[in-house]
Amino acid sequence: MSDSPRDEPSRIELHDLGRMRALANPARMRVLGALRLDGPATVGALSERLDEAPGSVSYHLQTLAKHGFVEEAPELARDRRERWWRAAHDYTSWDPLEFRDDPATRAGLDEFRRQVLDGYHRELLEALAAEPALETEWVEAAESADAAAHLTAAELGELSAELAAVRDRWYRRGRERRAGTRPVRFITHTFVRGEP
Repeated sequence: MSDSPRDEPSRIELHDLGRMRALANPARMRVLGALRLDGPATVGALSERLDEAPGSVSYHLQTLAKHGFVEEAPELARDRRERWWRAAHDYTSWDPLEFRDDPATRAGLDEFRRQVLDGYHRELLEALAAEPALETEWVEAAESADAAAHLTAAELGELSAELAAVRDRWYRRGRERRAGTRPVRFITHTFVRGEP
């Protein structure tokens, strides 16, 4: 994999419990997220950025590498002692129906998904805390909203596909750093709400 962005985003799919458990760790999710958003880094750089001990970051990178989430980037090293790492894929995806009939794997997927949602929650709270220091135009440009509607399963599928297309279009547009840009996070969820 080269350091330049691929034409199409690449995905790693979760098909087994081992990968799910490897990623169902908040620190490992943060390491992988940092590599995906900020690009390749050394253990030292990740340790500083994430406020984690270098030994811990190194352990998490080894675990992520074992399961195919990250890979070494030896061409970036200035000497034999320096080790660079990069995300092996742009996205992680899974199909909940694939695990519906296997209680153990389903439990692993549920735990992984809870960790993902906890991570989203932490990011949103961090953004809220950082908002007072942002320039007015960045605060005005951001949005937080929700909506609810009565839809059929087909309509929910259509809504999900439309949101995914919008997400993917903006992801492609913002893959490379440009003058005046900042890392921006967009999170979408469509789901069936429990009946009152």
